[in-house]
Amino acid sequence: MNEILLGCIQCGKCTGGCPVSTRSTLNIRKLIYRSLIKIKDKNKDFGIWECTTCSTCSIRCPKGVNVVDYIIDLRSYEIEGGKVQPQVRDTLESVFKFGNPWGKIREKRADWIEGNGVNILKPGEKIEFLYFVGCTPCYETRTQEVAKAMVRVLKTASSNFAILGTQETCCGNEIKRMGELGLFEMLMEDNTKLFKEFDIGLLFTTSPHCYNTFKNEYPEIGFEVEHYTTVINRFIKEQRIKPKGNFEKKVVFQDPCFLGKQNDIFEEPREILGNIPGIELVEFERSRERSLCCEGGGGRMWVESESDAERLAATRVKDAADLGVDVIATACPFCLLTLEDAVKTTNLEDKIRVMDIIEILAESVNLETKNKD
Repeated sequence: MNEILLGCIQCGKCTGGCPVSTRSTLNIRKLIYRSLIKIKDKNKDFGIWECTTCSTCSIRCPKGVNVVDYIIDLRSYEIEGGKVQPQVRDTLESVFKFGNPWGKIREKRADWIEGNGVNILKPGEKIEFLYFVGCTPCYETRTQEVAKAMVRVLKTASSNFAILGTQETCCGNEIKRMGELGLFEMLMEDNTKLFKEFDIGLLFTTSPHCYNTFKNEYPEIGFEVEHYTTVINRFIKEQRIKPKGNFEKKVVFQDPCFLGKQNDIFEEPREILGNIPGIELVEFERSRERSLCCEGGGGRMWVESESDAERLAATRVKDAADLGVDVIATACPFCLLTLEDAVKTTNLEDKIRVMDIIEILAESVNLETKNKD
């Protein structure tokens, strides 16, 4: 790894663009410099667990230094040395024991589908679309609503889809970025073996994080992988889904880092929103490639920051308030949770809602059973 770091010219573009450097001790330029000259203290006092692995640093680097891989390497070094904080340890242990980072038993993974009439894939079965729900939408109450909205929209598209139910296991994206490379390898092998039991046409995900790791880090997956926004946008273009109910709201879209910055999916989410009648779509000043991270990636959903400074999600919510929007739309369960929490802590609950795009679409195609206004 040090050979890669030798390309660093200490220009500071990484630290200058790092979203968490303004609120933590993480200083990437200084970290690299210290690492090159004094390896034994390479993780000392530099806030490596504050990193969200959003990849802004790697994208901005003029020499192509993959800083995120180096952060992962440093975290792995700590884990191997048994130096991890309890939050990290407990999260990794939960994934190893239960196949999810939330400390929930596997038998509860499919409880959210009760009464929703979803086909659970059986060994040997052929399916056009496999909906990989993901750990957070399966277990976390708020994001379960996103999974339910997805099912309702898919049914109106008359698509041949199924889920894995309790067979589903963590994709490992956050586990790798937390530095537990051995556990990630195990998850990748287990998931790849499981997928081979079925005849899958295409797998799509709720989470950009699941999408990223299946698309880019599973070499033997054997079928196409997409994020749900590209699938749903295609269904709208094919008129398999027809948004018709007016959603008379001013909406701004939060680009998830693992969807936009890391996988160049910017247009499809906006096209879906643009096809929903009544929406006035506006943009953050920092959007697309420059979008501000919500601070949920890289394992940060389970690792509390040591900083008392304002969270990035709170900054983002205030940006939205300045735009006068009614809704912050996103397409990532981590963004949804961090931004919704920030709406509460900034006392903007009466002014701003945070919704996943699929929830807005579900309302528009008259599938939402509750009036949330």
